[in-house]
Amino acid sequence: MNIIPLPAAIEYHAGFFKSVGVPHIAGEERFAPEMRSFREQFAGEPVDTQTQIFCSTDASCAEREEYRLQIEPERITVSASCSDGLYHGLQTVRQLLLDGTALPCALIKDRPRFSWRGFMLDTARHFYTVPFIKKLLDSLSLHHINVFHWHLTDDQGWRLPVKAYPLLTEIGSRRLECRPVWGRYTGGFYSEEDIRSVLAFAASRHIEVVPEVDLPGHASAILASYPGLGCTGGPYRVEDRTGVFEDVLCAGTDAVFDLAAAVFDTITELFPSKYVHIGGDEVRFNRWEACPKCRQRLVATGLKSARELQSWMTVKLVEMLAQRGRTAIGWDEVLEDTEQFRLPHELIVMSWRGSEGGEQAARRGHKVIMAPSTKGSYLDYRHTEDPEEPGQLGITRVSQTYALDPCENMTTEAAAAVIGGQANLWSELIYAGKIAEYMIFPRICALAEAVWTERKDFTSFAERLPLHQSRLEKLHLVQYRGAL
Repeated sequence: MNIIPLPAAIEYHAGFFKSVGVPHIAGEERFAPEMRSFREQFAGEPVDTQTQIFCSTDASCAEREEYRLQIEPERITVSASCSDGLYHGLQTVRQLLLDGTALPCALIKDRPRFSWRGFMLDTARHFYTVPFIKKLLDSLSLHHINVFHWHLTDDQGWRLPVKAYPLLTEIGSRRLECRPVWGRYTGGFYSEEDIRSVLAFAASRHIEVVPEVDLPGHASAILASYPGLGCTGGPYRVEDRTGVFEDVLCAGTDAVFDLAAAVFDTITELFPSKYVHIGGDEVRFNRWEACPKCRQRLVATGLKSARELQSWMTVKLVEMLAQRGRTAIGWDEVLEDTEQFRLPHELIVMSWRGSEGGEQAARRGHKVIMAPSTKGSYLDYRHTEDPEEPGQLGITRVSQTYALDPCENMTTEAAAAVIGGQANLWSELIYAGKIAEYMIFPRICALAEAVWTERKDFTSFAERLPLHQSRLEKLHLVQYRGAL
């Protein structure tokens, strides 16, 4: 059947299910939203009212995302105990119907290995439109990806509206365009209406949207908007350069936490997810070392070095989110210099510089999400060594992405702390949605299988992929088609 990700079990039976169009879908009322989404995904296609897909409850599906798919000559039955599982089952049917309307009879039993199967899109370096994000979410859901990590702020742009701090979007959302183009500025931000529209669409595709606001580093857009939140007072600008910059939020300025409170209040109001990513990566400490206010903070907190101020800030940010009923996620740098201010155990660590950060976090009692740049998770890297390939910094082959094992070389105890893995697309050099698609597909297909199935087999994946790419072609997705 060439299904991606590979199901837990497929038992083939004699015969075929045949229809002359998309089968009519019906079922229990509790699954009405999932059936509606399925109809939307085949909008404009002819419907065969003489054949049927039926959606029903199956209490034997013990896990929330587990499903059963029975293909018989007379009809297709998708069953699950929860709507998440039912939706995944329908997406497997969707894959098969994209091939044609004659399906081999079979019983498919399926469930995921990990609960967190994510994809991060950097919309700070390049401002992607709402229609593109929705198209991407729909295609991600075809592969049972269930988390959209929305990177909303960075040195090159602030995309989240915060009523109490209007300059974040008035100033921080636009930067000088360093490329030779007709317009002088580039950027934009998502309105509350835009965000609610994306969230509603994601919910219909059973994808949780986790926002990221990077603190205290990668803060040029914040400082350009509110210079008083920096150590030097400026001048600052929304960066048009790539890289890591010296200016960060001032650890000695209490007003920084007033801004964080307003941002967290906005996120709490807009985003239903219980998770908020607070960044914490690539913080530079030179400004803190030279800043009188930061030195006063060191004395007040009993810390010895400016580096330790990050753990003090991280603890405060995690506590602020906990007061709002949210759980913080941070990049693996948050683990450093925490001898004096131990991180709360509820903080989740996302390991990106390799697997070591995740292993260390698991030993300390944190839940872990694996997204190691060294092991196939970074989709802004080139597909191959070919200099004509777009991308930067390194190589991420499809086979490397497939090989990702979030629990590799971990003890049983440490592996129990790993909730899943994800792929990341940073957008410094990704200037358009069509370029993004080329970088994402088919590597996200490999990632999806790596974090879904217990039956990983790259040879099998490579054999299934060509037919699957023809499905993606029907969804009008640009794809890499070279060596795996």
